[in-house]
Amino acid sequence: MVTIIAVVTVAVGFIFAFINGFHDGCNVLASSISSRSILPKQAMLIACAAEFIGALILGTAVAETIGRGVVYPSNVLAEEPVIGIIFVLSTLLGGIIWNLVTWKYGIPSSSSHALIGGILGSGIFLFGWHSINWTNILFRVVIVMFTSPIIGFSIGYFFIKLAILLLKNSTTDVNDHLKKVQHYSMFFLGVSHGSSDSQKSMGLIALVLLVLNGGSEFHIPLWVKLGCAAAITAGLSIGGWKIIKTVGDKIYKLKPIHSFSSQIAASSVIAAASIFGSPVSTTQIVISSVMGVGAGDRYKKVNWNTVKSIATAWLTTLPSAAAISALLAFIMKIIFN
Repeated sequence: MVTIIAVVTVAVGFIFAFINGFHDGCNVLASSISSRSILPKQAMLIACAAEFIGALILGTAVAETIGRGVVYPSNVLAEEPVIGIIFVLSTLLGGIIWNLVTWKYGIPSSSSHALIGGILGSGIFLFGWHSINWTNILFRVVIVMFTSPIIGFSIGYFFIKLAILLLKNSTTDVNDHLKKVQHYSMFFLGVSHGSSDSQKSMGLIALVLLVLNGGSEFHIPLWVKLGCAAAITAGLSIGGWKIIKTVGDKIYKLKPIHSFSSQIAASSVIAAASIFGSPVSTTQIVISSVMGVGAGDRYKKVNWNTVKSIATAWLTTLPSAAAISALLAFIMKIIFN
């Protein structure tokens, strides 16, 4: 029975990566498509290639944080294996349910926050408050959750001001160059996003394998990396067009200079966070960089009502996903234990 539940949980881990691809991955495409810098099909091909490569080349620091840096592995391993598997399964399903609800309404919420909320909800229910690494939660989740949008906004604001200053005497031909260079800036954004978000599924799948192996070394096999890379890329290939429209059109009317500046800002922050193992919200960073670019150009033209709605989704995601996952853990514990 434990093995069957574990196999199902691993499959759900890949499904989470797939849903993450069309829910969060579409942020990679939004600015280039909305600014008419790259044709949608071409943008999709570039982004898919970047997502797959990014999932494999920037290490596994984020996966380690998700897999063993939120709930202490010793608490998971102290219980029967079925409880450890239920913990991961309820976490993933809680994140998936929240992602699907927000995707349906075109709300660019954070898959990262949904997953961390799920870990907290099911972890506290199954193992208790003492099982949570509150130091990591404070420094790698809570502080990052509030500071990363400020950083993304600030860097986006800086880049657009710099771009406007450097290009103020340019002819209209500069737009053609900005469109071409976005093939590279969007690729960089896709690589950084693929690295950060695919690792979140990797970390939980690795935790399932750790439980099955009875507490041997925490390790992410190549097949897990490849599976998560393929899943997130496949999800992106479907495209979350409702969210693309929200990010690309409903915050600020983007032009090539705006989309290029926001991509450079967002990809820099995400890539740095991936290397240092912080499970940041790529959605937060991409959207905050778009806000910063818009505010740096024409503050009054930013649709602050849309921004307010998005911010509300950010604040409600973690507790909502936590509640859903805790409820699922409660039900599964009755059924399987």
